[in-house]
Amino acid sequence: MTPRSLALALGIALWGVALRGLAGPPAGDKLNVLFLMADDLRPELGCYGAGHVISPNIDRLAKRGRMFERAYCQQALCNPSRASMLTGLRPDSLGIWNLPTHLRQRRPGIVTLPQHFRNNGYYTECVGKIFHNWRQDIHGDPQSWSVPQFMHYARHDDDKPRVDGKPPQNEINLPRSTILDVPDEAYFDGRIATRAVESLQRLKQNRKPFFLAVGFWKPHLPFNAPRRYWNLYDPAKVTLPESLARPENGPDIALHDSRELLRAFGGREPSTRDIRELRRGYFAATTYMDAQVGRVLDELDRLGLRDSTIVVFTADHGFHLGEHSLWCKTSNYEWDAAVPLIIAPPRLAKRGAAAPSPVELIDLYPTLAELCGLAKPTHLEGASLVPALKDPVVEVKPIAITQHPRPAYYTGKEPEVMGYSLRTRHHRYTEWRNWRTGGIVARELYDHDQDPGENKNIAAVSARRVQLLSSKLAEVHPVKPHPAAD
Repeated sequence: MTPRSLALALGIALWGVALRGLAGPPAGDKLNVLFLMADDLRPELGCYGAGHVISPNIDRLAKRGRMFERAYCQQALCNPSRASMLTGLRPDSLGIWNLPTHLRQRRPGIVTLPQHFRNNGYYTECVGKIFHNWRQDIHGDPQSWSVPQFMHYARHDDDKPRVDGKPPQNEINLPRSTILDVPDEAYFDGRIATRAVESLQRLKQNRKPFFLAVGFWKPHLPFNAPRRYWNLYDPAKVTLPESLARPENGPDIALHDSRELLRAFGGREPSTRDIRELRRGYFAATTYMDAQVGRVLDELDRLGLRDSTIVVFTADHGFHLGEHSLWCKTSNYEWDAAVPLIIAPPRLAKRGAAAPSPVELIDLYPTLAELCGLAKPTHLEGASLVPALKDPVVEVKPIAITQHPRPAYYTGKEPEVMGYSLRTRHHRYTEWRNWRTGGIVARELYDHDQDPGENKNIAAVSARRVQLLSSKLAEVHPVKPHPAAD
């Protein structure tokens, strides 16, 4: 053996040792996966340093895992985001940018993340909302799971209190908000946590590797967490958004009508008091969801499963709470595009250290496959985050990309314009392109070192930066016309 080949063999051996140390049990003992997911959760948790939200359980998961500071969804809308994440494909590769289109309509033979684990001998189970939950003939994705899905398919407005006798009276007069003195299990997420605890107890006895996905419905509207969570937040101390104004020099096409919330206001603008209470309701819903995450994590520990289980926590996309006078999602701005992402393997060097590299939700599929020793399907478009799990300072990729169509909720078979937004460590650059012709309709550039709130579009005065970032974006999404849909 030559010195070079000996060095290569030694390097491969050391990498294998390092990966086994990261993963946990020795070869032959497959790791479990506990995949926890929230809905509409912006990274404003305590572990992210935002200071607004009480989230002790997610915070403690971050302390024993790897928190990714710059994690981004591929589209800030439930169905395309979840379909993208769970297939490892970008929305354009799937051809899904709206709510009604099921991933099996576009790619019937695609192997999803949980399905890949099922195909490799894992018991897979879905508790709560993991795939999209409404307006689709196929409910969730039955072929991804070993058993029927539980509490996965409903409308968010169906999450009404379930109590013995007549529910107490609502204590707040605010659209899409409810304050009731009821137990946690009165609502979906409390019952989902109870079922997840029961599932873990059963899975402990099965002695078969499992992929348990637990999808919480909060903090998505309506804001109806039990009263004790609202009481944790003094409305007088709830902060207002940094700026209610649209970004300076920002194009109209980047905005939207916030219909998911504002149509309930009957045409009037929310008052300052309304804004504080809505933000309070979102924070309360987040803390309620965090408490349910805590119940599941506590049971994992009680059962002695922590040392054999990879825990993932994330969300489908972020959420606006009045910034730029926007509410909810469907934009390419930071508050919509950014998501919390924590990965906690059984063994991890530098626990609690955050990773600054831009990453994407499509990276979860190859990461979990690698951690569990499964072959990676050839269709995947994401990158494994294992290098950043070994060393948090490693840059897995230089950019992350989020996109969104216009109209935000388009009708017909295709959008009119698509906005592609590229995020580096320091900048956000967005191109709005005519879908048919590929022509650029508008550009945005925000300097996050100077303007983390994205309040001033500097694209017009930053030609060299725009040219550089535009070329990087074109490497992933080339500028090209799209033929008319059939």
